[in-house]
Amino acid sequence: MSATKETPNISGYHDKTAIYIDEEILQEAVLEQSLKDEAERIVKQEGIGFNQAHRLSLEYRNIKKIDHLWKFSSLTKLNLNNNFIKKIEGLDHLVNLTWLNGNPIPEENDEEKYTLFLAAYFQQLKYLNNIFLNEDIRNRASAKYNLDIEEMNQGELQAQQAAEEKRKQEAILQMHEDAFVEQLNGDYLYTNIIQNDAELKKLHCLPGVDELLEAFEHQLVDLCNQLFEVGLTEFKRRDAEVDSFFSRLNVDVTDNQSRASKVLADFQMEHKQRTVDLQEAPEDEKKSKMDICLKEIDVLCYNLMAIEFQLYSYLEETIKKFDNNISEMTGSFSETAQGIFVHCRELEDSHHQKITQIAVTTLEVVAKGEAEDDLPDDVRMLFLDKNTVMDTLAASHDNHLQTINDRETQLVTRAEAWKVALIKGIEDSELKRNRMRIADIHRYADYLRVQLKELT
Repeated sequence: MSATKETPNISGYHDKTAIYIDEEILQEAVLEQSLKDEAERIVKQEGIGFNQAHRLSLEYRNIKKIDHLWKFSSLTKLNLNNNFIKKIEGLDHLVNLTWLNGNPIPEENDEEKYTLFLAAYFQQLKYLNNIFLNEDIRNRASAKYNLDIEEMNQGELQAQQAAEEKRKQEAILQMHEDAFVEQLNGDYLYTNIIQNDAELKKLHCLPGVDELLEAFEHQLVDLCNQLFEVGLTEFKRRDAEVDSFFSRLNVDVTDNQSRASKVLADFQMEHKQRTVDLQEAPEDEKKSKMDICLKEIDVLCYNLMAIEFQLYSYLEETIKKFDNNISEMTGSFSETAQGIFVHCRELEDSHHQKITQIAVTTLEVVAKGEAEDDLPDDVRMLFLDKNTVMDTLAASHDNHLQTINDRETQLVTRAEAWKVALIKGIEDSELKRNRMRIADIHRYADYLRVQLKELT
């Protein structure tokens, strides 16, 4: 169902003071009617979760248009009466809505049209303006709007399918980029090599050149496809290694937290009794009991620090091993890719030599005046000067090799940059976690010490 519905003429009149619904008004409405006392305090601090609201009243607000309703996915009751609303957006997202109350209806005919419209488009709706939508109303609504709804649903289905297909294609292209082999599964590299080679295009008319170019394209595309498949395979290996590492990391951190939580729980139970003993102790014993409490706090701090240090040291070693594994994978893929690019350059060398041989033969034919009559004038002029032809072919060859080299450099550089960024991100994250944990331990110890001082 479309996110925007144009309803029949349901307002009946206009008013210069009519306003538009915005997110702030929706927040106020939810806060006013459903969040009280402590819940209201939490909402003000942490924000309002529209998707958790079940009821919403917006009556008598001079509203002309309402938007943002798509956020209220849990809404079951919506009150919009006594407004100026002509357009409501987002109602179709309210899949749980069973009760709806609209605007003043000036004429009986308009009211019936309005009722049938909403009954047809929102089949989950049970009550409209305090009227139960019975079977007779639904049958008449279906008869009136059935074709429109089917057409709309078909259009939405096609749009969803197109969006899903686009999403899939974008995901595939993103995977190709993450594998560093985007646009290598086809003739892109070949096209990129020859598309700006204007001088080479002049030679297409020479006998045998088209056949050479076709063979060159076919062999180069085969090499590119080979590299593409290797890239996807290596990407899956790296991706699995990354997933495995983070799974292990989460388990290790969780186990460490469990150990620390047990130590803390044992301390808190004993500390509670020690504070009671401290409060009830005679004045001449308070100092010694205070010293015991402070010493135990120091012991707690030491134990928690020891647990954290063990985790940090273990994760440091784990990250190093992961770094070695990922470096080996990335390095191995880069070496394989570089080997394939060597074959690409060798193929271009062979192609260049064959084109050069055709050019030399053509130079001899033109020099003897035996060139074909259909040889284009610009080509005939080019082959009047041997040095110009040779320089042109050499420049073309260099440009081709440079294009291949640039693609190789791009692949290897990006692969290395990805690996470096990944490891740095993990190390930075672990360092941040460690520092926060140490700070938390010190803060808690300081808090306990302050509490003790307040007891004496």
